[in-house]
This record gives sequence, C-alpha cells and structure tokens, in this order.
Amino acid sequence: MKGFSGILSAAGLAATLALSGVPAMAQAPKQGAAPAANSQPLKQASPAALAAAKEILVMKNAAAMYQAAVPNIVEQTKNALIQNNLNYQKDIGEVAVVVAKNLAGREKEIGEGMALVYANEFSEQELKDLVTFYKSPLGQKLLATEPRAIQFSMSYMNQWATMFAGVVNEAFREEMKKRNKPI
Repeated sequence: MKGFSGILSAAGLAATLALSGVPAMAQAPKQGAAPAANSQPLKQASPAALAAAKEILVMKNAAAMYQAAVPNIVEQTKNALIQNNLNYQKDIGEVAVVVAKNLAGREKEIGEGMALVYANEFSEQELKDLVTFYKSPLGQKLLATEPRAIQFSMSYMNQWATMFAGVVNEAFREEMKKRNKPI
C-alpha cells in the first residue's frame, strides 16, 4: 500500500505541475535553448503577447513555483555526485556552494519559457482578454482561491485514491480466493 501511495504522490505532483502550467521536460535542454513542449518547437511571439503572458504569470504568482529551482537542482546533483564519489564528499559540498552562487538567477529562464508557452497557446488578443479578466473581481477571486481549490482537490484525490486502493486490493483478494490462491 505504501508503494501505491508513493505513486499517488508522484501523480499528484505531476498533476499539480500540469495544472500550474509548468511544462514537464524529459531531457535537459542544451544551454541557452528553450525546452519544447511535446517536442514541438515554440514559435516566436510578438512583444505584446509576451508582455501579456508575463503579466498573467505575475498575477498568478508563477515565480513561487520555481523560485527554488536552482538551489534544489544543485542540491540534488550534489547528493547524486556524493553517492558515487564518497571520497570527495567535502569537496563536492564546497563546490555546490560555488555552483549555486554562479547559477543563481537562472530560474528566471523558466518564467521566460512559461511566457513563451502561453504566447504559443493563446493569441495576443486572448492573452489581453485574460489580463482583463484576471483584473476583474471574478478574476481576482479566481487568483486568490484557485491555489487553495487545487490543493484541496489534490488532497481529495489522494484520499479517494487511498480509499479506492483498498477496494481494488479487496477485489484482487476475492478473485484470487476464487482461484484457490488466497493472498
């Protein structure tokens, strides 16, 4: 059951990222290259479309999702390198500080990429209309309540999946019992 919970947590994270508009990347892009969603290159967008997309992302506080990306990736890389190079643990820890300092601020590339994704998914006029909507009372309410609604939805989904996993487990046991192979 714990393994299933881990899968649900990973699925929940994936769903959260999908709902929040962060494109998943299968491979690290080449330095300076923008990641392509679904292996399709992103088209250039007009400055007005990019500006509207960036305004939407600011209103949605998208930067909060990726503000710790650089330190987190540096930490993950450091830990992976230490696992394979225990003799260099101290040096790798010291180098991690230097690398994190040298790469600080690169998380802003995520915001630029997200703006380009929005500008590829919506027309310039649609983006302007979305800005207008988000500035409206209903749009402001959506911005204020959507994160909590998503959090509660994910919590509900996890609770439901945990309960349903018990139903599925019992169904397996019943079917195996019919075969005289109780588990």
